Amino acid sequence: MQKQALISVSDKSNLLEFAKFLIEQDYKILSTGGTYKHLQDNGIEVTEVKDVTGFPEILDGRVKSLHPTIHGGIMARRSDENHMATIAEHGINPIDIVIVNLYPFFEKMNTGLSEAEMIEFIDIGGPSMLRSSAKNFYDVTVVTDVNDYEVVMNEIRENGSTSIETRKLCAGKVFNLTSAYDAAISTYILGEDFPQFLESSYEKVMDLRYGENPHQKAAYYVDKTKNGAMKDFEYLQGKELSFNNIRDMDLAYKVVSEFEEITCCAVKHSTPCGVAIGDNVLEAYEKAYECDPMSIFGGIIAFNREVDGKTAVELNKIFLEIVIASSFTEEALEIFKQKKNLRIIKVKNPVSDKVTYVKVDGGLIVQSTDNQFSTDLKVVTEAQPTDRQMMDLVFAQKIVKWVKSNAIVVATNGQAYGIGGGQTNRIWAAQQAIARAKEKVEEDLVLASDAFFPFRDVADFAAENGIKAIIQPGGSIKDQESIDTCNEREIPMVFTGMRHFMH
Repeated sequence: MQKQALISVSDKSNLLEFAKFLIEQDYKILSTGGTYKHLQDNGIEVTEVKDVTGFPEILDGRVKSLHPTIHGGIMARRSDENHMATIAEHGINPIDIVIVNLYPFFEKMNTGLSEAEMIEFIDIGGPSMLRSSAKNFYDVTVVTDVNDYEVVMNEIRENGSTSIETRKLCAGKVFNLTSAYDAAISTYILGEDFPQFLESSYEKVMDLRYGENPHQKAAYYVDKTKNGAMKDFEYLQGKELSFNNIRDMDLAYKVVSEFEEITCCAVKHSTPCGVAIGDNVLEAYEKAYECDPMSIFGGIIAFNREVDGKTAVELNKIFLEIVIASSFTEEALEIFKQKKNLRIIKVKNPVSDKVTYVKVDGGLIVQSTDNQFSTDLKVVTEAQPTDRQMMDLVFAQKIVKWVKSNAIVVATNGQAYGIGGGQTNRIWAAQQAIARAKEKVEEDLVLASDAFFPFRDVADFAAENGIKAIIQPGGSIKDQESIDTCNEREIPMVFTGMRHFMH
């Protein structure tokens, strides 16, 4: 009995070579719709599925392969005499190879199509054939990954058929794909951040050199259902990325995206070590560098504007892992080529996370993203902040949100001078940030805290060390003690009513 292969694909890459090979190996090819026409137009002998089933395509092509003749030929176990007798009784021939990939639902998401248009990209027959074939992988070779064409051809060429190991691997890929495909459809239709079942639809785009440490393995996946700054970025030059690189890139670009002004952020070990706004990108970088010239070494630099040649010259003067921005001038790119290992990343999409995930052993914590700031700012002291102080308080607050808790940021004139974070108590973070700031400047410093002051010690220390204004959420039962301290020193303090922990 002549072997049969069924082909129905939306991605026709490398298909003609595969189909010609199957003809050479004496396979009869069955096909549908656009794939049938593509094969026929290219001179490949092919039989349309409707000529096998005796039933035409109906409902504008919605129903064409959903037929017992097709699924019986796929699902019959060759080792089961009853199965083989049954399909023979109904004139059904076995189908040995199924080559199917799905309607491009992934690719059509976030392209502005209407709901009615999107629904037509939900594949029904394709997943049905894939699942049927994958379930029967002892007998059927199912191929959905274009990269597997060569593997299948080589095995058939050498052994006359595929190995059970290859068939099993290809079957596993089917369920991996269809689960992600269904998850994307569910995400689109439900439109919920917290559904009953948490679907995921992520595709691996690269294996990473290692994880947080060299003994850990890692890979990078992107969300197939949503765009974001760390998706589809353009890799312009440099070494391959690591786990830590991508995480720090994400943080750095999120920080600069908080600002409308020209902004530079330096990140080291997943926390900002320098942030500043400037009249141009060079000034913003120089001010960010001044915050912590030591920690910026080997760090990640992000900009929310185009990087020019003058800035590239300065960036090349120190060792950096990555420079990431929305664009680069040609002059800047030529200058960066002097450091071939420096990674240059061009971001194409805006920051768009709506939820964040934290993996715990045996579970996943999901929360809405901390993407807002309080608009209800209340001055709770007798002293009122100046316009300049209020601008700096808001500036520092936008940074402190991205610093590991407990977090304190000390700043002035649109420039962070001291960043203290990741401490187990707030006074240590305050001492750290103020001490670092005072190494560089003594006047007009303001302080932002990511959470309330549980005691008056932070306000006392700030007042004793020249801090001129404070912004914090408030909400402690001992708020009045901190307010009293500020009133005694004539320091304005602003309450936001909104905490910004980042653990």
